[in-house]
Amino acid sequence: MLKLTSPDGKIIEIQPKCTGLQVAEKIGPRLAQAALGIMVDGEVRDLMRPIEKGAAIRILTFKDKEGKDILRHSTAHIFAHAIKRLYPKAKPTIGPAVEEGFYYDFDELKITPEDFPKIEEEMGKIVKANYPFERHDWKLADVKKHEGNNPYKVEMASEYVKKGLPLTAYKDGDFIDLCEGPHVPATGYVKAFKLLKIAGAYWHADAKNKQLIRIYGISFPSDKELKEYLALQEEMEKRDHRKIGKELDLFTFSELVGSGLPLFTPRGTIMRDELVALSEGLQKKHGFQKVWIPHITKIDLYKKSGHWDKFGHELFLVKSQETSDQFALKPMNCPHHSRIYCSQARSYRELPIRYYETTTIYRDEKTGELGGLSRVRAVTQDDGHIFCRPDQIEDEFENIMSMIKQFYGALNMTFTCRLSFRDPKQSEKYLGDAKSWENAQAILGKVAKKLKLDHFVAEGEAAFYGPKIDIMVTDALGRQWQCATEQLDFVQPVRLGLTYVGADGKEKVPFMIHKALLGSVERFLSVYIEHTTGKFPLWVSPEQVRVLTVSEKFSEGAQKLVHRLNAQGIRAHLDGSMETINKKVRNAQLMQVNYILVFGEKELNGALQVRTRDNKVFPSTVEKFIADLKKEIENRT
Repeated sequence: MLKLTSPDGKIIEIQPKCTGLQVAEKIGPRLAQAALGIMVDGEVRDLMRPIEKGAAIRILTFKDKEGKDILRHSTAHIFAHAIKRLYPKAKPTIGPAVEEGFYYDFDELKITPEDFPKIEEEMGKIVKANYPFERHDWKLADVKKHEGNNPYKVEMASEYVKKGLPLTAYKDGDFIDLCEGPHVPATGYVKAFKLLKIAGAYWHADAKNKQLIRIYGISFPSDKELKEYLALQEEMEKRDHRKIGKELDLFTFSELVGSGLPLFTPRGTIMRDELVALSEGLQKKHGFQKVWIPHITKIDLYKKSGHWDKFGHELFLVKSQETSDQFALKPMNCPHHSRIYCSQARSYRELPIRYYETTTIYRDEKTGELGGLSRVRAVTQDDGHIFCRPDQIEDEFENIMSMIKQFYGALNMTFTCRLSFRDPKQSEKYLGDAKSWENAQAILGKVAKKLKLDHFVAEGEAAFYGPKIDIMVTDALGRQWQCATEQLDFVQPVRLGLTYVGADGKEKVPFMIHKALLGSVERFLSVYIEHTTGKFPLWVSPEQVRVLTVSEKFSEGAQKLVHRLNAQGIRAHLDGSMETINKKVRNAQLMQVNYILVFGEKELNGALQVRTRDNKVFPSTVEKFIADLKKEIENRT
């Protein structure tokens, strides 16, 4: 008998070679119904594979990320099966589960979204047949036998063999595919699915290779969940920041400027400036000093900091016509701020030293990964760095968290905290020794507990130089976005030669804390635009008031009112066009102007009828209207 420990601490006895599904049934029939896979000692496996050894088990359902991945990877396999039935000459390459469903890349396949219903119908037949997923151990000769006319599969198999990795294939019905798995027990487990879109993708993500066709899809354990997902997608389309940004004239892109390089209009720039002003105001209040650095630097700086080895391929390189030095557009600011710190000798009495700067960095992102403001090549950060002693770390994290709470409170947005830690299984991705990482992560855990933060731990999400507390902001649709961050860095101070003289007269190395409230201004705006659907609160709104003339004879009086509002710091504009009042009101509401004033005979005497963008109307006077708006702006309500 084998003794296994379940997540709730129960000891389960099973016969040797008992399958994961039998284990699930032993724990409970309800769990067995929902089971999609099993984790044995941290290894994700098929339910049908026998368990020969293992001390800890976990049954995976759709609530688990690993369970979702199993279901969706299985759906990708069913999709490839359907494609081969309908398009026998198509060459499947890879079909992984991804965060938003799954995709499969093919060569020699020409389809359009109009073909999706036919393919989905064929997938439905495979699901209805409830073919079992059979796992086969292959050798390279088996791959060549079954996949000999598919150079992509043979290439992948050859690479696996070179690395000493096993080859496996999965068969359902008359279709077999080189695949790592794992899969659900049978095709009938996939209850609801839909193909979503088509894109292009280069083999191995290398533009020098052939471009393949990539088809994205989604799947769920029930039709109800699929319908809810599709309704959410429809709402997301309505909220798409690219669509709203164009409608509200906030930003644009130009092919002549380049992909991923947004241009902000006067209206969009107002929003940027207001958000940055809030961030910078909080930083000044909390003891940060403003600095300035150039946009290019010698790459020697990044080689010394460690960034070159980790991110050198993401840098825009700049060639000097005067010297042999190699330069780059800066992809981050921390090494530069460290040079300001190092410009003079430091004493323990000076610490903490806090610098901040709102500045643009540049990353050579792949064209296919760019998307509106969500991912750009020119990223503006409200960046800041603290140089402190070990005994000051907790207070500094508390100081930053105070700013974060005030910032997102002003925006009426909630968040949770992700403690982004190192993945111990991939230690080569990080700089520094294991003990230093454990100590740093323990400090962040203590801070989260002390501040009673709503938090969770995510291994593998740390920066290469240290762990982080990432702020996961929740939008109106319940989606989470990583925006603000506070990061503990014990690597760069050593590499960059940062020191201070301690109370004992000895030279010591400070800790470095990285912080951002907005994070990327562009990415935050993409989140905020979708969160609000463009209905911005008054303080951040690009156009707070629009004055509409009833006829041309009231233009002078209306213009005086606009000037008076502007003089009080209220962003007001005049619509003196020849359109009807109803059309003018509608235009202002479509542009999400907070308050709309129709200006006619009564308004010449100071009486106002104020209309909101949501069509509420109330009386006021010019004096009261100005006082009320100034209070609303000041309170950021």
